[in-house]
Parts: sequence; C-alpha cells; structure tokens
Amino acid sequence: MGNCLKSPTSGDISLLQESQSHRASFDEGMELHQQEQVPVPVYHPTPSQTRLATQLTEEEQIRIAQRIGLKEHLPKGVYDPGRDGSEKIRECVICLMDFVYGDPIRFLPCMHIYHLDCIDDWLMRSFTCPSCMEPVDAALLSSYETN
Repeated sequence: MGNCLKSPTSGDISLLQESQSHRASFDEGMELHQQEQVPVPVYHPTPSQTRLATQLTEEEQIRIAQRIGLKEHLPKGVYDPGRDGSEKIRECVICLMDFVYGDPIRFLPCMHIYHLDCIDDWLMRSFTCPSCMEPVDAALLSSYETN
C-alpha cells in the first residue's frame, strides 16, 4: 500500500484561491483596523493648558482624577421653571443659551445652576463657579465636614 496522492481538481483549486482571497481580505481588514486609532482624551491641567491624556504628569493626572470625583458629588437635576426657585434663572451663563424645560442641569454649592455639559466641561478647566468665582471644591468639602 503506497501513499495515494491525488491530483488537485479544478474545484480544489478554486476553493484554495477563494480561501486565499478571504485571507487577503481579512489581513487587509485587520491592517485597516490596526490603523484606526482611538482618540486620546484631552484634558486641561490648568485653565490655559490643553494636553492629551498621555502627556499629563502624574501630579496632573491625580488632580484631574480628583476633579472628576468631586464633580460627580455635585447634584444634578432637570430644569423645571417653578421648582426650587429656578424660575428666576433663565439662561446658562456659560453658553448663554436659555434653559428649556427638561434640560439636564447641575447645581453648584453656591446654588448657581448650569447646563450639565457646560458646567462639567468648565469644572474640568477651573474648579470655581463661573458666576461668583466661589471655589467649588472648598464649598463641597466644607459641606462634608458639617454633615
């Protein structure tokens, strides 16, 4: 009994060519996928500086992480004129757009309110209220001490 080697048929050859074609498409797709880059977040270690997350010093990373943590402790809500005295406040002083019923808002310890996205972006640059310049972290931390 000898080894029986079979000559490839035209069907075998076309399957092989199709397989190689799929492999080439897969490799090309992987190459494109590897070339697609996920955007690196941009942060503001100080109000006047803008840097990629990969360029921050360890100290700046810690400061930004603290800001993110403190920001998440600030109360959020939705704009509802007539509730909580918010009927007097008509516009966000950051974007200068009128509040609309149902807009997501954030309350600062000084009781100023802003659009959630506007104030969150602001607080990542400066941790002071844009209206009264009250340091938000000092007011927030003192509220924890009194409770």
